[in-house]
Amino acid sequence: MTTATGILDFALVIAFVALALGQILSMVRLILGPTPGDRILALDTMVINALGLVIVLGINLGVQIYFEVSLLIAMLGFVSTVALARFLLRGDIIE
Repeated sequence: MTTATGILDFALVIAFVALALGQILSMVRLILGPTPGDRILALDTMVINALGLVIVLGINLGVQIYFEVSLLIAMLGFVSTVALARFLLRGDIIE
């Protein structure tokens, strides 16, 4: 094992732990959030953390399909966050 590979493995472990911790803390905010806005923000943060976890997993395994999956997660996360926010603000999604 070369030094660069060891450093990359260590950085991937740190990134995975940080993203997993962020996911757990976002889940706590989702459960304890006093307002619906806090819960929407927690869901959006969970989507971003899941996106990061998938990308780190793809880098670790060296498989490119994970990057395409991350694009799908990003698109679905954006659309679902906008739809949920519109529903809470207006009571309907489609005008």
